[in-house]
Amino acid sequence: MPKNKGKGGKNRKRGKNEADDERRELIFKEDGQEYAQIQRMLGNGRCEASCIDGTKRLCHIRGKMHKKVWISSGDIVLLGLRDFQDDKADVILKYMPDEARLLKAYGELPENIKLNEGVNALDEEDDDPNDDYIEFEDEDIDRI
Repeated sequence: MPKNKGKGGKNRKRGKNEADDERRELIFKEDGQEYAQIQRMLGNGRCEASCIDGTKRLCHIRGKMHKKVWISSGDIVLLGLRDFQDDKADVILKYMPDEARLLKAYGELPENIKLNEGVNALDEEDDDPNDDYIEFEDEDIDRI
């Protein structure tokens, strides 16, 4: 039998359920950073994000967040801009939904940005809100 040379198995990799992100201090952007909303995930630790300044950037999720902080489309993130590549950026921080609402309330995010919604919710508009509502009369119910 081979000797165990590692520090543990699968459960060690999973780690403890650390809930230290519940009440963290709100981090605002500094120079060289920008707020963005994730448009779509591309795989391999990359995503496409539309920044608040109006540009779309290809973003790389940093190694500290990779496989630890799950990012999906529609999330608000803080990007670190690159000096040498304007069309690429690095995801520094993912804001929780309540933090994103606070940023919007403080005026850091524009009013037209939609929070907690995916890309599909941004593209679709509901023409008639009564589309899903079906009204039955008493005779129809009696027949059923």
